[in-house]
Amino acid sequence: MTTARTAIVIGSGIAGPVTALALHRAGIIATVYEAYPATASGVGGTLALAPNGVAALRTVGADEAVTAIATPIERSAMAVGRRHIDLPTLAGVPPLRVVHRAELHRVLHDRAVAEGVPFEYGKRLVDAEQTDSGVTARFEDGSTATADILVGADGIRSRVRGLIDPAAPGPRFTGLLSFEAVARHEVDVEPGTMTFAFGRRGYYLYWPEPGGGTRWGANLPQQRPMSFVEARAVPAAQWLDTLRTSYGDDDPGRELMATSHADELQVAGSLQIMPPVPHWYRGRMVLVGDSAHAPSNSSGQGASLAIESAVQLARCLRDLPDVETAFAAYVRLRRARVEKVAARAARINHAKAPGPVARTLMPLLIPLMVRTVMDPEKTVADEQRYVIDWDAPVTTEPALR
Repeated sequence: MTTARTAIVIGSGIAGPVTALALHRAGIIATVYEAYPATASGVGGTLALAPNGVAALRTVGADEAVTAIATPIERSAMAVGRRHIDLPTLAGVPPLRVVHRAELHRVLHDRAVAEGVPFEYGKRLVDAEQTDSGVTARFEDGSTATADILVGADGIRSRVRGLIDPAAPGPRFTGLLSFEAVARHEVDVEPGTMTFAFGRRGYYLYWPEPGGGTRWGANLPQQRPMSFVEARAVPAAQWLDTLRTSYGDDDPGRELMATSHADELQVAGSLQIMPPVPHWYRGRMVLVGDSAHAPSNSSGQGASLAIESAVQLARCLRDLPDVETAFAAYVRLRRARVEKVAARAARINHAKAPGPVARTLMPLLIPLMVRTVMDPEKTVADEQRYVIDWDAPVTTEPALR
């Protein structure tokens, strides 16, 4: 094990609590520092947890609590116009789980607190100073904290990433705006079915909501990026009018938008992704989750990869003799995997806003694609069947595959 015995974890989203839990299991005491004054409460829409993400949660004892609040997605379909095509499923893996982001935050926070992990709120990181023996975080309120290592789990706009490498790239706009709500309209599909629909003017997806109604998410093409704050400044009723116009020619898009309420509309702003980050660590500071790798939501893997990285970082610190060696092994274990997922998701993004010619051809091409390039054994098997062996020792040499 490294000489690291204490850790500062910046960010209490998804990666932060899981990192603290995994470090705790590895024998390292971690405290989580969050810039906002309290835990998330009703903020954000739903996200997907892939089977590999749930498997990683099992390592820190959070899988059962998370699956209890999640909706299983047993099957999926694609719709272009009036044509619906069932998509093949990957055999031998548990279902995808969709869960409300705020509920996931709460469960992970409560699990970490139960394990003795402290959380400090209202602690916005402004700087960090490293020495040979430790790192000191400086917060906007004038307070400081010192530990052996500092972990940046502070998301796509990471402050820690900039401290590690001032020249690090920032997030990139995908060209899509994101919205979500629950419609009163009931779609005629089996519960547990997620449908990916290509409307005349935009992409959307939907599934039956347990308890009634249909939950939907929409990605509208947009020329100019818009931050979360900017998007929220536009009245929700105005956004809903835009969505009703955009999906007015689609079935069931028209009914979904018509039976949704403006006061329940989740407006997420422009979808963003992280390009490859050259440096994941420097000295005693290291990145996990979206601060290092944030693929498009098209991947269905963003949260799951963040959870995996938290667990793998803890394994490396548990087994290797010094911080530098542990961080290098962590990057070796993670970089190729997350960048492969990001590349797959980027290809999907290009298909979310097809032009008129492509849209005309899609009903003809999709059945062929389902049998060939959309075969889950070829596209997502390595992603979803991935299980971290917590008990296996990490070495300085790449593992044989």
